[in-house]
Formats: sequence, structure tokens, C-alpha cells
Amino acid sequence: MAIIGHGVDIVEIARIAGMLEDHGERFAERCFTVDERAYADESDRVRAERYAARFAAKEAVLKALGTGLRYGLSFTDIEVRRTAEGGPVVHLHGVAREMAEKRGITGWHLSLSHAGGFAIGSVIAEG
Repeated sequence: MAIIGHGVDIVEIARIAGMLEDHGERFAERCFTVDERAYADESDRVRAERYAARFAAKEAVLKALGTGLRYGLSFTDIEVRRTAEGGPVVHLHGVAREMAEKRGITGWHLSLSHAGGFAIGSVIAEG
């Protein structure tokens, strides 16, 4: 398999916490799937970190696709799921899935982390 794209993004956790506080469900529903929201909302202690890491991952996927948030893509077209072991994986829907297929992307490698008030997402698209 060849590397088709790479994307990385870093997000200030306090910024996402502020968006959740100021815009509540409107922000969460616009940017995150039902399952992502359920996972993030499981823990008040790390809620903002979970949302921030997923937001960074979505931005990283957009960079790896080479599109940004254009061509009808939405944040909810990109979903961060967890494997049975708890590791993060990328799952695409709608326009994002179509764009990935057109670029020949057949798999994703995703890494998430958060520390010092920041969350980071890094993805490699392979095909």
C-alpha cells in the first residue's frame, strides 16, 4: 500500500470547551455524530478533551483528503470510532467517503493525543 495523504491538526481544548458551552447542542450536532457525542458525553471530566481530539482528527482527515471543508463535505461525514481494544479508527460517510474512493484511499491510520491543554489528531491515508 502507498501513502496517499497525511494530515495533522492541533486544537486548543479550551476553545472546544467554549464552543460547547456557548453553542451547546447546535455545535455538537453540526460537528459530531450521535455515537461520537455519546462517547464524549460519558465523562464530564474528559468531555472537552474527547471532543477536541475528534475535532482535530476530522480536520486532519480533511487535510489528508486535500479538500478542506468544501464540495459538500460536512464534519459528520467523518467519524472517529473505537476498535474493540479502544483504539481510534476513521469511518467515512457521504461525500467524504466518495472523495476518498475517488482518490484511491482504502485505509486510514489515526492517532489521537491530548496534553497541556491541547489535543492532536494525525492521520495517514493509504491506498
